[in-house]
Amino acid sequence: MKRASGASPARAATGAKPTRPMVEAVVTREYTYAYAAVSVADGELGTLILPHANGDCMQLFLDEVAARRPADRIVMVLDGAGRHRSQELAPPANLRLLKLPPYSPELNPVEHLWDDLREKSFHNLVFDSIDALEGDLESALREMENDLARVRSIVAWPWIIKSLVT
Repeated sequence: MKRASGASPARAATGAKPTRPMVEAVVTREYTYAYAAVSVADGELGTLILPHANGDCMQLFLDEVAARRPADRIVMVLDGAGRHRSQELAPPANLRLLKLPPYSPELNPVEHLWDDLREKSFHNLVFDSIDALEGDLESALREMENDLARVRSIVAWPWIIKSLVT
């Protein structure tokens, strides 16, 4: 899950010499949250955009992921964020939560999806409203969901695939 706000972090930009490119920035206190689950085996991606990052929204997401693949046994890798540790979470019967050790986001395949999404769809952008942000976020996530090869190239690391077949 990633938090999104009306402004993205500035990154390098090029411009004609001797001018220095200016990147608009904004301070915002409105947020929305993107939740994602990905199958490293085939690149299938499921996402939800929810208003909060809390146990209730996490439970809603877990239920949705399990409902989309009712015949599958799902192992979902999670970091140690508070909303992932909530005692009230009740994973559906076909879903198991696998918690990563602290400070190891590089082990979570979905973290690399967020990096790709920020780099390709949200660099140096400022949005007029949270609705505009959510519209672009929904479009970018849908584009990613429809490109299994792209998603798989980001998340299907050899050591993960090897562990699935052994």
